[in-house]
Amino acid sequence: MPTPDFVLELREKIGTHPLPLVGVTAVVVRDARVLLGRRSDNGHLTPVTGIVDPGEEPADAAVRETLEEAGVVCRVERLAWVHQIPRVTYDNGDQSDYLDLAFRCPWVSGEPYPADGEMTEVGWYELAALPAEVSAEMRRRIEVAVQDEVPARFEGGR
Repeated sequence: MPTPDFVLELREKIGTHPLPLVGVTAVVVRDARVLLGRRSDNGHLTPVTGIVDPGEEPADAAVRETLEEAGVVCRVERLAWVHQIPRVTYDNGDQSDYLDLAFRCPWVSGEPYPADGEMTEVGWYELAALPAEVSAEMRRRIEVAVQDEVPARFEGGR
């Protein structure tokens, strides 16, 4: 996965120290199916995810990432979940703390394909029969996003 230029610039200044970033998960739904792709960096089957660029609205980032990674146009219907992902330490020692914003995104147009190389395969999967290889964390994001008429869920706030 290519690292955004702004992250590389920050890394030049802070090295491998923890970097707080805002990420998005676009749970794109079409009828009773969800868009999933196999990540090229680790082989995991996930919804579209990505990093919000500086000054970018998070909902716009979800739409942009979906088009860039899967060739699919979607729209954001609602914010479904806000949660902090446990610190990620990459093989090179870089550390990142992601605040993830998961959005429910209805499909608008386009047939999925691995558009920019961040996914090796992309397709529609039945919500009622998600593959076992979809992680518990990603299943949770999907489940929260596909619930109808539920306000956004926020972790913490205790």
